[in-house]
Amino acid sequence: MAPPTTLPDVIQTVAPMAEPLRAIGRSSGGEAARLQERLLELGFWVQSTDGDYGLTTRQAVMAFQKYVGFPDPSGSVDEQTAAALSSETVRPHARANSGTLVEVDKAKQILFFVIDGRTEYIVNTSTGDGEPYTEPDQNTPGEVITGVSITPSGLHTVNRERPEGWWEGDLGQIYRPKYFVGGVAVHGSSSIPNYPASHGCVRVSVPAMDWIWESGIMPLKTPVWVHDGA
Repeated sequence: MAPPTTLPDVIQTVAPMAEPLRAIGRSSGGEAARLQERLLELGFWVQSTDGDYGLTTRQAVMAFQKYVGFPDPSGSVDEQTAAALSSETVRPHARANSGTLVEVDKAKQILFFVIDGRTEYIVNTSTGDGEPYTEPDQNTPGEVITGVSITPSGLHTVNRERPEGWWEGDLGQIYRPKYFVGGVAVHGSSSIPNYPASHGCVRVSVPAMDWIWESGIMPLKTPVWVHDGA
C-alpha cells in the first residue's frame, strides 16, 4: 500500500518493494524480470518483463539513473540503483502537470509522455550536444552542412512524420522520425548514450520508436515541450 500523500492528483505514489531488488549488474533471469516489472510500475518503458536484460532494460535503468541524478548513469543495476528503485515512493514525473504532450528534459536527458497531466511513460534519450559541426550532406553529394547541434527549446508540435524504416537524413540515418521543428525529430537510433550526442534531434532506441508508432502515443499535432530543466 502506497503511503498517504498531499501531492497533486496528477503525481502518483507507489509502495516501496517488500523484497528489495538485488544488484544484478546486467544479468538476465528472475531478478531481471522483477526489475522490469518495477521499472514499468515507476513509468520507465521496457519492451517486456521476460527477464532478458536487453537493450530496453538497459535504457530504462539509465533513464531512472538520470532522473534521480546519479553522476554516471550506466544502465547497470548496482547497489545504489537497486536501493533507489526499491525504496521509491513517488512515481517519477515530468514538469508538465496538465494536458497531453511529449516533454523533453535536456538537463536530465529523458523524454516524458504526459497524458491528461499524468506522466505515463519515461524513455531514455540523447539530444543535441551543443557543438558546431561541418559535415557532408548525405542527400546532396558534394554539399556540406554547417550548424550547431542544438535541440531547440520551446513549445513545438509534431508536424510531419515518416512511418516506415530507416531514412537517410541530411546528417545520417534516422528511424521512423516524428518531426516537431524544421528537420529536428524524435527518432530511433542505434546509439543513445548517457550524454547529449545528436546533431539536434531527440534520439530514442529503435524498439522505443516502434512502440511510439504502434501505441499511437505521439500522433501528428502532439505538443512537444523542450526545456533545459531550468
